[in-house]
Amino acid sequence: MQDIELLSKYFNDFTEEQMNQFKALRPLYEEWNSKINVISRKDMDAFYERHVLHSLGIKKVMNFTEGSSVLDIGTGGGFPGIPLAIAFPESHFHLVDSIGKKIKVVQAVAEELGLKNVSAAHIRAEEVDQQFDFIVSRAVTAMPAFLKWTQNKFRKENKNELPNGILYLKGGDLTEEMAEVRKEVKYYNLSDYFAEEFFETKKVVYVKA
Repeated sequence: MQDIELLSKYFNDFTEEQMNQFKALRPLYEEWNSKINVISRKDMDAFYERHVLHSLGIKKVMNFTEGSSVLDIGTGGGFPGIPLAIAFPESHFHLVDSIGKKIKVVQAVAEELGLKNVSAAHIRAEEVDQQFDFIVSRAVTAMPAFLKWTQNKFRKENKNELPNGILYLKGGDLTEEMAEVRKEVKYYNLSDYFAEEFFETKKVVYVKA
């Protein structure tokens, strides 16, 4: 099951409009991929599993409240930011990447889908000077380095189920990488939510700000 039905299998709270936006994602990315290689050809065959559903793993552990602001660092072609922006239309998502052509794709996809809750910037993570409730990402670097990028980027006031912090999509054995992290950490195994083999070692790692 590699199409949109995969989302219906795990989420039953999306509106018709949201499902239509999710359906539109694959042809949009296929079109952009023919011009700029934003997603590997192999992954394009498993687009909804490896990109959309993987991004929505964050929704399984956190339902952002209305008015939440979320920064997606190293978004690439827009993951996890774009699927999360579709899933949470009442929250705002700011997607950043140091590669300009990828941000061009993000802006075009957001515009095509009519996502009013997405902004995007061609900027390095360290140069972002706003504050957010949460920061999300998909394994752009090891956590200790990522923590340095996120310093002073969190709002003080908490309005979500978990206190403000990082929600990081990561795979494999994280023991060594996380050993030097001196903050409150929680692990959520995506295999607890999704049955596909791809998710066997995948996790959402929460690090409190």
